[in-house]
Amino acid sequence: MTRFRTVDLLVTVLIGAAFGVAFLGYGQLYTLIGPLTAAFKPAEGLLAGIWFLPALLAGLIVRKPGAALLAEMIAAVMSMLLGSQWGWGTAISGLMQGGGVELAFLLTRYRRFTLPVAVLGGVLAALLEWGWEKFAYYQEMSWAFSGAMLAFFLLSGALLCGVLGWAATRALVSTGAVDSLAAGREHSRVAAA
Repeated sequence: MTRFRTVDLLVTVLIGAAFGVAFLGYGQLYTLIGPLTAAFKPAEGLLAGIWFLPALLAGLIVRKPGAALLAEMIAAVMSMLLGSQWGWGTAISGLMQGGGVELAFLLTRYRRFTLPVAVLGGVLAALLEWGWEKFAYYQEMSWAFSGAMLAFFLLSGALLCGVLGWAATRALVSTGAVDSLAAGREHSRVAAA
C-alpha cells in the first residue's frame, strides 16, 4: 500500500509538473481580475480551488500516502521556479494545499476515494491555505472580509477542487488511461463485478 512503484511516482511527478506550468497562466488570471476584485478582495477566494487540483488528482489516481503532497509541492515549486509572482510563498502554499488534501485521505487511512472524501480534501486544503494567506498577504484585512474570504475559499475548495477533481478523475479512469494505477485497477474490479 505505501510503497511507490515507478509508475506511481512518474504519474505523481507528471501531474505536479503539468500543473506547475499551467499555474503560471492561472496566476496571471489574478492580475487580470484585480480591477474586478479591488472593491471586494475576498471574491478572489472563489478561484482558489483550482490551485489544489494537483494534490487531489494525484491522491485519487495514485492512492498512496504522500502522493497528494508530492504532486502539489512539485506544482508549487515548479511554478515558483518558472517565475510565479508570489515567490517563495508559492512553496508554502503548496505545503498547505497538499497537506490539506493529504489529511483528508489520511483520515480514511487511504481506504476511501469517494466524492465526499474529495470534497473534504478540497475543504481542508482551502482552510489551511486561507490561514497561510491571512497571515502572509492579508494581515490588514478586516475579520469580516477575512471571514467572507474563508467562505469563498471553502466553497471553491469543495467545488473547484473536490467535485471537479473527482469528476475529472472518474472521466480519466473510464478511458482506461490509468489502468495500471490503483484507481484504474479498482474501476476494472467494479466493472467486472
